[in-house]
Amino acid sequence: MLIPVLLSGGVGSRLWPVSREAYPKQFLALASELSMLQDTMARTKGLESASPLVICNDEHRFMVAEQLRQLSVDPAAIILEPEGRNTAPAVALAAFQALATDPDALLLVLPADHVIRNPESFTQAVKQGLGKAGSGALMTFGVVPDAPETGYGYLRLGERDDDGLFALDSFVEKPDAETAKQYLECGQYHWNSGMFLLSASVYLEELKTHAPKIHSACERAMANASADLDFLRPDKDAFLASPSDSIDYAVMEHTQRGGVIPLDCGWSDVGAWSTLWQVSERDRDGNVLLGDVMIEGCSDSYLRSESRLIAATGIKNLIVVETPDAILVADRDEVQNVKQIVNRLKSEGRSEASTHQRVYRPWGSYESLIEGDRFQVKRIVVNPGQTLSLQMHHHRAEHWIVVHGTAEVTCEDKVFTLVEDQSTYIPLGHKHRLANPGKIPVELIEVQSGSYLGEDDIVRFEDVYGRSS
Repeated sequence: MLIPVLLSGGVGSRLWPVSREAYPKQFLALASELSMLQDTMARTKGLESASPLVICNDEHRFMVAEQLRQLSVDPAAIILEPEGRNTAPAVALAAFQALATDPDALLLVLPADHVIRNPESFTQAVKQGLGKAGSGALMTFGVVPDAPETGYGYLRLGERDDDGLFALDSFVEKPDAETAKQYLECGQYHWNSGMFLLSASVYLEELKTHAPKIHSACERAMANASADLDFLRPDKDAFLASPSDSIDYAVMEHTQRGGVIPLDCGWSDVGAWSTLWQVSERDRDGNVLLGDVMIEGCSDSYLRSESRLIAATGIKNLIVVETPDAILVADRDEVQNVKQIVNRLKSEGRSEASTHQRVYRPWGSYESLIEGDRFQVKRIVVNPGQTLSLQMHHHRAEHWIVVHGTAEVTCEDKVFTLVEDQSTYIPLGHKHRLANPGKIPVELIEVQSGSYLGEDDIVRFEDVYGRSS
């Protein structure tokens, strides 16, 4: 059985300020109405495949589960990496899990943050490679280049077979502009997509041969894995013993079983804002305009507003991205340096590096609207059927005003319902809980007052999501 494996561990720092550690690009709707994770899942619908396996970290687990639920997808497992160890260990976790139910499992390994504009061509490419993968070849997808791209690694193609597939000759690092031009002209090189189609058992055999420490660490981690709600947690100590390495370096550069499936489907890894400009629909002057944007005499630019009006005149070849707490302005040819800005924010301990003004939780989201001395105003949204933990605060009291939907409130031993335009007061030190029993989101304004308003002033007594802090 073919099993999609969605790798959802990336951070996407080059797409800051929209993509951040707490809510990275795979969870964002950047190229369509669906998030990139959802798009990745949706493009497997044309294949006869089993329920997917998803690899992500602990912090993102509820976002993965919710976004798949929105697609009515029930994953075979959501495997939580104790810490990022690159793609070779991640795929090993999925391979061990797949073999527990199917000794002949084929894995379709898909990073969850790519764009494919022609999913039908992708589907055909996967079907084209199934026979080879089923016979034991470790197939990677080589994107047919249409430009001398210096931002991607390349695959050098070996001999072509009667089915239009290639042997894998070698991997090539990102070239300079002149070398990339030569690659394009000679036709023997494809872009390295980072997507794979391979037998779970053969992958583990080759991993054991070429990277035995990764194999043994992941084998022990999965042998001692534990279930946590709807998630699977590999043993932390065992997994952390694994070296960090990519499939390319750990296996594909050494194996004699490598093959390449040509892929011509409008693929992009959306590694920077300039790439997103390239794959987005542009106006006659080459501009991409998203959100509340007004321009005069602008060309070849990407302008994205999340919360406020962007007004621009006479600009060319720029990236302008606005969020409620940060604005990025960059030359379109210099956007790779955005990562350096993020590193500086981290070194200075600034929250803009990792979190948005809107913070997502398993039950919904909250965002700070106003903050002052001894008070804070937040907008809270609770999704249908969700509930916050039963909790208490040592240093603050709270006022809740419902502006949309119906809320169920617990305060000490009282349980009552609030509808739109009703409010309640939660005194300091009182146990309380907020829930949404309805079928539409509950939205409320929370006014906090007290000597300390930090998110760590929470004592949890009960939590349906298994959180203790």
